[in-house]
Amino acid sequence: MKTPYWLVAACLAASLPVHASPSFKPVEIKDQELATLRGRYLMPGRIISFGVVMTSTWQNARGDMIGATTSMQIQQSTTRPQFYVSMINRSGNGSSSSQGSGSVLGGSGLNNTQGVTQVVRAAGDYNSAYNNVDINIREGSVAPDMNVAQGSVPLPNGSTIYGANGAGTLSISSTGGGVQLGIRASNNQGNSMQRLAQGGLMQTSTLLGGSNAVNNFTQLNVVLRDNLPTAGALDCNLDQLKGLRTVGY
Repeated sequence: MKTPYWLVAACLAASLPVHASPSFKPVEIKDQELATLRGRYLMPGRIISFGVVMTSTWQNARGDMIGATTSMQIQQSTTRPQFYVSMINRSGNGSSSSQGSGSVLGGSGLNNTQGVTQVVRAAGDYNSAYNNVDINIREGSVAPDMNVAQGSVPLPNGSTIYGANGAGTLSISSTGGGVQLGIRASNNQGNSMQRLAQGGLMQTSTLLGGSNAVNNFTQLNVVLRDNLPTAGALDCNLDQLKGLRTVGY
């Protein structure tokens, strides 16, 4: 085989000026071609822990807050994934807000999106709304402890947990292998929803009143097993580089 010669030829071709040949002109890649590309992959057994933490909260002008945090962690020893729910229920002492009178039109196609979808639609004043996704990947030799927040309750598949206070009503449901957190604010202030299911993440907030603070947050935590190169793998790489010596490199 003439692998070293082909390697040198490829290196020389990559170093040519852009104007050396018409073939080096940029060409737009079609969506169909991009769809066939794949990124980096992980060997089986490399992932030793995968966790999801989702939090949704709604705070009104008075300071009342309603929300929940749901979490799930999968390890090699996990036989069946289980979501746990911790409720957030706080009372404020400010003045009550007036009835929301805003109007938002459209948005029916949002339920047909794929991947990560983040939407904020506001028809009021002095509101704040955040949709955040955090992916935390680190290496380690052991999986972290499966810590469940105090007061958390399990969320069996197909079930729904409800909550309510002055800020609005909350529902947390687990269906179809996913989880959804929905909040409908009191006094027609609006609503929010956060859903993780079928390989997609949806975060959406609609504000119809004023002085509301809405947060949707999802964190994905992945722990990869330490994958240090072995002596055999290093020797193999060095042997491949030795082939360049015969051509003066």
